Amino acid sequence: MVRDGIYYALGMLVVAAVLWWLGPHALALVPVLLAVFFLWFFRDPERVIPAGDGLVVSPADGKVTDVSTTQLNGEPYTRISIFLNVFDVHVNRSPIAGVIKSAVYKPGKYLNAMDATSAEANEQNVVTVESDGLTVVFKQIAGLLARRIVFNHKPGDALVRGQRVGLIKFGSRTDVILPQPSEVKVQIGDKVKGGSSVLACVPVPQKTAPVPTREETGALR
Repeated sequence: MVRDGIYYALGMLVVAAVLWWLGPHALALVPVLLAVFFLWFFRDPERVIPAGDGLVVSPADGKVTDVSTTQLNGEPYTRISIFLNVFDVHVNRSPIAGVIKSAVYKPGKYLNAMDATSAEANEQNVVTVESDGLTVVFKQIAGLLARRIVFNHKPGDALVRGQRVGLIKFGSRTDVILPQPSEVKVQIGDKVKGGSSVLACVPVPQKTAPVPTREETGALR
């Protein structure tokens, strides 16, 4: 469980105790139910992370709402959007293993995360991860109810595929931006699980062996 859930729940239980003391007792039921909700909402289940070269996993639980072509630095990329409703697990995970090149927070609006314009207009955290010549961008995007984005890492940190990286509190959206060509494994309407559902398979750049120098060649003779 995410620690925030415990804090919220304890706060609600304190309110419930005060209401119970002051009466009427029935009023205490509301904060007790809210405490139970917060404990459930901030759950953080373990996930089985798939292994394999070039696999990109979902950064969040939710429903795929868009698979489309976009532009990144003038190059065509594939964008996969995932909507998280209030009933989904809101812990976010890294879609690939790699090193964080940048993590940029952008203040913005709080439009409905289902709205296509929310991808650029809403408050968001844009994270770029690089691995062996492969660049993948994922966005934590605030929604109509979300008012806080949490990201627990910084540029230069190394991540493994499916690693927990933060969360978005309450309804929200995540976008994953992949280089083309990518073999997309999901379609609009699919339900995905953070860290365990494969969104796409991206060709991994082949490593070429270094050309030996004249001195190294001579040493081998």
